Parts: sequence; C-alpha cells; structure tokens
Amino acid sequence: MAGPDRGAAELIRSIGLLADGPVRWGQPVPARGPGIYVVELGAPLPTAPLELTRVGKWLERLPGLQLDGARPNSRALSARLAALWWPDARVLYAGATDRSIGGRAAGLVAHVPGDRQPHPDGQWLHLLRGVEGTLGLRLWWAQTDATEEYLDALLDAFGADRGPSRDRPAGALALPWANTRRPTGERQGHGITGSILPEPVRAPVPPPRVVDLPPGDAEGARLEDKGAGTTRRAPQGPIAPQRPARPLAPAKPVAARTPRRTPAAHVTKAPEPVELSQGALDRMTAELDELTRVKRPEVVARIKTAREHGDLKENAEYHAAREEQSFLEGRVQALEDRIRRAVVADETATGRVLIGSTVKVETGGDEVTYTIVGSAEANPAAGRLSSASPVGAALLGALPGAEVEVRTPRGPVRYRVLAVD
Repeated sequence: MAGPDRGAAELIRSIGLLADGPVRWGQPVPARGPGIYVVELGAPLPTAPLELTRVGKWLERLPGLQLDGARPNSRALSARLAALWWPDARVLYAGATDRSIGGRAAGLVAHVPGDRQPHPDGQWLHLLRGVEGTLGLRLWWAQTDATEEYLDALLDAFGADRGPSRDRPAGALALPWANTRRPTGERQGHGITGSILPEPVRAPVPPPRVVDLPPGDAEGARLEDKGAGTTRRAPQGPIAPQRPARPLAPAKPVAARTPRRTPAAHVTKAPEPVELSQGALDRMTAELDELTRVKRPEVVARIKTAREHGDLKENAEYHAAREEQSFLEGRVQALEDRIRRAVVADETATGRVLIGSTVKVETGGDEVTYTIVGSAEANPAAGRLSSASPVGAALLGALPGAEVEVRTPRGPVRYRVLAVD
C-alpha cells in the first residue's frame, strides 16, 4: 500500500468536495441533487465475507455467466471475487449520478444480483454475508454537477493508496472492490462475462393497417344505413297474411379455437461469429496490445496532468484527454468483441479463392484485383472485398480460369478468375 488507508469522507475531501453523511446501509439518503456517493465498511476486513449460497443463486439465475470463457461453479466464482478484495481498504464502492443521489443510492440497496436495473454496477455488494447489518456498511456522498469528473478523481485517489499486489488477477485495476468499470470506459479485469440478464428481444410491432374510404362511406354514415331523417308510414289497407316462419336449423358446433402463442419474454441470441483471415486476426491482436499496453497509460497520464490545472468542470485540457480516452476504450471494446467472436477461415485448400486470398479477375474487358476479407475488415475503396458481398460470395471457392456470374440491378455481370494468390 502506498500510504495509510483513507475512508470515504477523507477521499471525498481530498478531491475538493464537501463530504455529507454518513447513513447506514438501507437508510434513505437525504440528497436530491446530482453528485457522487461512496459505500464503506466500518473497518477493513482481511478477507472477503462472501456468502456461497448468494453466489450460487446469482450463478443459477444466469446460465450465460462465464469465468475466463468457461462455466464456473460457485466456489470458483467466489474465489475470483475474493481475489479482487482489498484487505486494507474500507471503501467498497463509489458511484455517480446526474439525477438524485438519494434515488440512486436506494436503487443500489434494492438491486437483485443479475438484474439489468436499477443498479447492476455495484451488485457484488449483495453477495456479501451480513450486508444488511452486521458488516456495518454506510454511505457518504457529495453534491456536484461534474459527477463523472469527480468520480474519476476519487477512483484515482483510491488507487493512489493501493500498492502492487501479486494475488490480484492479471490486468486488474486498482478500483474499489464492487466497481466493475471507470466512468471513462475502462473495465475491471475480473474475467467474468454474462453477469447480468440479457436484454429481452421485443417482438416487432406489426405495421398499422390503414383503409382509405370515400367521404361519407364510413360505417353508419351512408344514407341507406342511417336513413334520410324522415319517418315513412306504411300505406293504409288490409294487412297481408304473414307466411309461417321457417324452423331454425340446428346450430353447428363451434370449432375450438387454437390458442395464440405468446412470444417468450426473453429470447437470447447467440453472438454471431466474425470470419477473419489469420492475418487480419494478427493485426487486430497487435492493435489491441498497442492500445492497452502503450496508448492507454499515455492517456491516463495526460488526464492526471490536466487534473492538476484546476476546476474539472471548466478544464478544457482535462475534457479533451477524457474524450480521447473514451474513444480509445470504445476501440478496445470493439477489438475485444471481434477477437472473442473470431473464426479463422480455413486456408488449407490451396489454389481456390478463400478469405485472405488476393484474386485478379477480368470483367467487361478490365482487370481488377481484390483481396477477399471478412465483413469486419472490408474496405472496397482499398480493394478489400467482403466475403459476404455478392461479388465476394460468388468468388469464394473459385479456381483460376473459372467464370462466375453476379446478378445486379443492371443485369448479370460475369467475372473470370485470372489468378489467385
């Protein structure tokens, strides 16, 4: 540890805000404005007081939860959570809200692990034994309009109190135990995925049916339907004899109606694989390593330097560095997602057009060279043609000398394969 442990109130004051509180866990927070809030223990604990049955219920609710890419059991999941515990820290979680601190804190207290709402970040607190009372949890808060900036500063102050630890998972950030991400997008390296229920897929609403009727032809509006407004009297004279009524035919049995199928409330779609060449996968892996190992520390250093220049809300240099960090983290998440879903194309069949092949074709008397790539790396202007495009799909599997035909709105276009590399 770099220095003595600072509790929630000291951390809040260290970033230039006035700390309010505390209130006990479960008690209402009397703050209706925006700001930050911090959850702390009464005293540091050497180990995480996790309750195995709560971890098991959380795992049971989430069939898609994985640990390092595999389905864990309760003990393995608890061990990973315990590895992120700080034995010398009182602060367990720090959050921010642009609305009501009291409402956001109430959502944190009421949250059920695995739910998407109201407070999934911080849900690990509900896996602790005695969170309702015996742990002595309490909340501190501070009102400010620059919520994300001051939360970022508080997390940095917390990390400054922590020293390197060999027992933590590789890539783990120096965040309070229940924080899973920073406001700038950096995510805790805990290896847990699928920790909340997937977004429900809503059935598409059928388009409304519109029927155009001529004026005065709506139901009940025609003259023959509603009458002309006068009462017609029957002519006077002898009453004609009435014909005997026909006997009613027996009622036909009503066929049982087939019950409508109710769409499932939650339909989870499996992530679609991304087909890549080995070269493309290597380039993405190298870019991800450059962003996380070199670029990310540089941006973090610029943020820390800019923070020292004054008021965070009016600090243009700080906001520019934060925006750059946001773009960087977005690119990191996109690369991680593509690499996670990557399927390397089979390159064993030589001579044929495959993903990663460079193919020279002749069409309409002109020679054109394409590189067939996955849809994630397509760039027609640079000659990289997606294997999912009409031309790319038609060329896949073709040998030199073969001719393929592609149907276009202007008619069929023929391509002759000249060479494949």
